[in-house]
Amino acid sequence: MTLSVTQIHKHFVGEATGVDLSKPLSAADVDAINAAMNQYGVLVFHNQPLTQTQQLDLAKSFGPLDIGFKRMKKQADRMEHVELADISNVTADGAPVERTDRKLVSNIANQLWHSDSSFQKPAARYSMLAAVRVPEEGGNTEFADLRAAYDALPDALKAEIDGLQAEHFALHSRFLLGDTEYTDEQKAMMPPVMWPLVRTHAGSGRKALFGGVHACAVEGMTLAEGRMLLLDLLEHATQPEFVYAHKWQPNDLVIWDNRCMLHRGRRFDVTKPRELRRATTLDVDASEMEMAG
Repeated sequence: MTLSVTQIHKHFVGEATGVDLSKPLSAADVDAINAAMNQYGVLVFHNQPLTQTQQLDLAKSFGPLDIGFKRMKKQADRMEHVELADISNVTADGAPVERTDRKLVSNIANQLWHSDSSFQKPAARYSMLAAVRVPEEGGNTEFADLRAAYDALPDALKAEIDGLQAEHFALHSRFLLGDTEYTDEQKAMMPPVMWPLVRTHAGSGRKALFGGVHACAVEGMTLAEGRMLLLDLLEHATQPEFVYAHKWQPNDLVIWDNRCMLHRGRRFDVTKPRELRRATTLDVDASEMEMAG
């Protein structure tokens, strides 16, 4: 079989069939998925039960792996591979953690709109999130199309933000949520980086806004003015018009392109188990993402 994709949102998102992701991908499969990602930005695969190793092997087919926050936090992990992120609220034995467990901070931080690893260079390209156990209610993941959002900006605002740079800092979201227990050494491991507010997505050639909760200041503006601009752009980009909400089923695998998408998890009853795991690739080819203008 070959990859088949059906668009399920008027701007983006494709439901994909025809490829068994548990098996090594052929070069043609990789090319087909890359082409679909360039068009749709998000691909949804159902009924793809993957072991942790299979999920990691899948990600490796699309480039070097990103470990993101794992370089900063070295706490005990349920994952078999350091490159996998444990997006769950459960302990090693599968039971929900206590509500006061610091692990829940990461779950809650994931409920803020963000692009994975925008706080580093290179940042993330593809994220691949696999569902193992999901609650009956809540816990959806929402995606916002930053290309469609840019297209819909007024021309005057496009001109105003063209060439502006924003500072992205890994711990900005954590500080907002009261998680301040980081050493100076940990903070130094992930210093702030600068990204343009408007970037050109290489795969599609379309311009896209680039922001999210890791963006905390705008170069050349006061902190207050810059943050209000970032909030205004985020509010625009995450209107229902540009958002797809994915209701998880066990064995779903969703891939998204962090270069032109924001995402966030939604609230759920943290006394119920929610277990997902993520593999992420790095956007190592700097020539594939250029500043707009």
